[in-house]
Amino acid sequence: MKKIELDSLDLLEQSYKERKENTITRYALAKNPISSLVYNQEAKRHLDYDFNLTLKTLPVANQMQSGRCWIFAGCNIIREKVASKYHLDNFELSQSFVAFYDKLERANYYMESLMSLPEKNKDDRLFYHIMSTGVEDGGQWDMFVNVIRKYGVVPKDVFPETYQSSNTSEMNRLINRKLKQFVAYLLEGKENICALKEETLKDIYTILLDCYGIPPKKFDFEYTDKEGKYHIVKDLTPKEFYTSCCEIDLENYISIIHAPTKDKPFHKTYTVEHLGNVVEGKNVLYLNLPMEDFQKTIIKQLENREAVWFGSDCNQFFERDEGLWAIELLKYGEVFGMDFEMTKEEMLDATESTMNHAMVLTGVHIEEDKPVRWKIENSWGDAKGEKGYYVGGDSWFQMYVFEAVVHKKYLTDAMKKVLEEEPIPLKPWDPMGTLARKNA
Repeated sequence: MKKIELDSLDLLEQSYKERKENTITRYALAKNPISSLVYNQEAKRHLDYDFNLTLKTLPVANQMQSGRCWIFAGCNIIREKVASKYHLDNFELSQSFVAFYDKLERANYYMESLMSLPEKNKDDRLFYHIMSTGVEDGGQWDMFVNVIRKYGVVPKDVFPETYQSSNTSEMNRLINRKLKQFVAYLLEGKENICALKEETLKDIYTILLDCYGIPPKKFDFEYTDKEGKYHIVKDLTPKEFYTSCCEIDLENYISIIHAPTKDKPFHKTYTVEHLGNVVEGKNVLYLNLPMEDFQKTIIKQLENREAVWFGSDCNQFFERDEGLWAIELLKYGEVFGMDFEMTKEEMLDATESTMNHAMVLTGVHIEEDKPVRWKIENSWGDAKGEKGYYVGGDSWFQMYVFEAVVHKKYLTDAMKKVLEEEPIPLKPWDPMGTLARKNA
C-alpha cells in the first residue's frame, strides 16, 4: 500500500491553482449547492410536461417519511382499476394495510431464514448479510403480490394512516431491536429457539398493532361516484374486496429488468436468494431483457391504457423542485473539469447505482418511433413537479431504470417461453435486491 506523501499534495495544489476555473467553482460552492452550479437550463427544452401518449390518472399520493414507495406504486396501479369500475374522481387503497402485514410476515421470514441456515456464525457472509437486514420499509413487486394474495387489500378510509405508518423510523428500530435480540439467542445456541421465535413474533405483532391499529376483518365499501351518487357494498373481507372490486389479477404480471452485467445474460430469468416476505409465498422473479425489448414491452402496456410499476435509481441527475430526471440537466464533468462517466454495467457491478425507488409510468413522448421522455407518477405529494407528476428524459431512463412490471400478454412468445425455465439464483446481496432494503 502506498501512502500519500506531503510533497505530492503541494504539487496537486499547485496544479489545482493553475486552472482558473477551479477558483470560480470554489467561490461559487461556498454558498450554493453543487446541483445549482451544474444545472443546465437549456436541457429543459426537451423535458416538457406534454406527451403524445399519456394516461388520465388519479391525483398523486404521499408516502410521507417512509420508504413504502413500492407499496404506494403497487396500490396506485390497482386503484386505477377500482376508480374506473366505480366511476371515482379520487380514490386510494390503504398502503398501511399492506405495510402492516408485510412487516409482520417479513419478521417471520427473517427469523425462519436465519434458523434454516446450517452456519449460524456472524463471520459467515450469508448469515451476516441476512442478520444485518432486519425489517425495512422497502420491497419488491412479488412481495407486494404475496401480501395481497394472502391478506387482500382495503380502501384507505377503512384503515387510514397513523403517525407511525407515515413516520416509520422509530417503529422499525423497535421491531429490529426485537429481531436482533432473537439473533443473540440464536448465536448463543439457545435450545428453546422455536419458542423464542414465537414469543418474538408476538411482541412484534403487538408493536404493529400499537403503531397501525387493528386491521379490519370485514368492512363496508362506501363511495360517491362522479355524478355525486352514494353507494355501499356491505360486509366485505379484504380478500373479497380484492377479488370482486379491484378488477386485476396480480398473478398475471411479471417483473422485467434491464441489468446489462456479464453475470446476467439477457433472455434468462433470475431470482434473488433469501429475498422475500411471506414464507411459502412467491419468490422474486425477473426476466432480463435488452433495453430495446424492455422499452417496447412497457410501451405496449401504456398503449393499452394501463400504467406501469417500475424501479429506478431516483438519486441520479435529479432536479427535485421542477420534477425532472435527465442526464443532460446536470453537467458535473464540465464544472469540475473531470470525467464522471460510467456505463450501466460498471455502475451496477461497483454498486454506484442500484434500485432505490419505485414509481409508476403513466405516459411517454415518442418521436420517430423512439421514446424521448417519460411521464412519472410519484408518491411524494403534489408540491413538486406538476402536481406530483414528474418527467424522466430517455437518456436517464436507459441508464437508471432497472425494472418494470408488465402483464404477461405483452411479452413475445419467445419471452413467455423463457418464463418456463428454472430461474438462475442470484446472491442475496446482488444489486437486483436493493429496492427491498430501503428504509425511510
